[in-house]
Amino acid sequence: MNESPETMKKIKHLVNISRETTKFDPRLYYEYDVNQGLRTAAGRGVRTGLTEISDVKGYVTDEGERQHAEGKLYYQGYDIKDLVHGLKGRRYGFEEITYLLLFGELPTQMQLEEFANAIAFLQSLPMSFTRDVIMKAQSENLMNSLQKCILTLYAYDDKPEDVSVRNVVRQCLNLIAKLPLLTAYSYFSYGYYHKGDNLFLRNPKKELSFAENVLQMLNADGKFTELDARMLDLMLILHAEHGGGTNSTFVTHVISSSGTDTYSSIAASLGALKGSKHGGVDLKAEAMINDIIENVENLNDDDELRMYVRKIMDGEAFDGTGNVYGIGHAVYTYSDPRTELIKELLPDLAAEKGKSDQYEFMVRLENIILEVMPKKRRLSKPVCATMDFYAGMVYTLLGIPKELYTPLYAMGRVAGWSAHRIEELVNSSKIIRPAYKYVGQHKVYSPMDKRR
Repeated sequence: MNESPETMKKIKHLVNISRETTKFDPRLYYEYDVNQGLRTAAGRGVRTGLTEISDVKGYVTDEGERQHAEGKLYYQGYDIKDLVHGLKGRRYGFEEITYLLLFGELPTQMQLEEFANAIAFLQSLPMSFTRDVIMKAQSENLMNSLQKCILTLYAYDDKPEDVSVRNVVRQCLNLIAKLPLLTAYSYFSYGYYHKGDNLFLRNPKKELSFAENVLQMLNADGKFTELDARMLDLMLILHAEHGGGTNSTFVTHVISSSGTDTYSSIAASLGALKGSKHGGVDLKAEAMINDIIENVENLNDDDELRMYVRKIMDGEAFDGTGNVYGIGHAVYTYSDPRTELIKELLPDLAAEKGKSDQYEFMVRLENIILEVMPKKRRLSKPVCATMDFYAGMVYTLLGIPKELYTPLYAMGRVAGWSAHRIEELVNSSKIIRPAYKYVGQHKVYSPMDKRR
């Protein structure tokens, strides 16, 4: 936007006024028993609802005492490790996991084939949508492009406001199927307009799996290996769901409870996932790891790595926040099951790409951080590497650019959001309306001619 100097002067004045906004005394949160971030003083999430869709566990209860335990993740009651390991001998599993999340049960072979065919059939966009919507007013952040596209799809729906379960399932299947096209076409449009890249728009192929189609549409030459597709399929499965308490999934429940349409709900969840504290963590983790590689002179020296990790934690290196990204989780303590599943397949992918040394370095760095952090921070609970620690390496090996990391996360998570939206519509009759304590001062109104 090209604003006039006079307009910019006025805007600057308003910005300066906004800087004077009051910052609350942090003691007020304790005085009024307000759980910031919906977290208790112990860091546990405040319970705000019920769900059957997934369960995230990092503790066990023994004789009434809460004890740290190996991390567990359940989709509709099934252990994620059992689900992933059960796919061995078959090609890919994201379609099966999506069916499970939406309908609560594992599909039979016939049900899975019908479901996969339905997804393949829906992998198309309305006439002229790419030209009229995707390629116009292209955003530099693809998450905003996806929000625009999804909100615009509302106008192409004959029953956009119908919130009956049957209609919402139809809408959700449509969005799950179309998100890869919206992502790929938005990415290449972004590259064409903002970077001067060539414009590649490749149609999905009905005979390919969901993950295969994503790769053939995102890669300029349309090529990928079987291992590439298996790895992406696993990442989509692991991104698909992670409990009702994640920020974007909670947004899904909040928005759905208001009675609004499916397109508004999913677009709002995309906005939440875009944030650097949520879906953008893998980007921060990769940037941190690259910073370590660039600034540690001898990467084979564990003591030098330990010293630099301490500098990061002291806020003297990387981004100055003291955060170590991709390490530590609100629920998981001893382990993150998603990380363990990634590390079962990642060595093979690294070997295929000639990057085994890089993978071995990542494992060594993980172990060093897990050794240093508890001592440095004097932590009361164990910490583990989350899947965000390795996600950047996975996507780099797959040849996926950074602009697509969070959209790929969304591509998997839309299945979970859809399941939670349906669950909210079926089970809740009340709008989610939390309470905020007013801590300002009541004031006497001043007429315009009396104000100074």
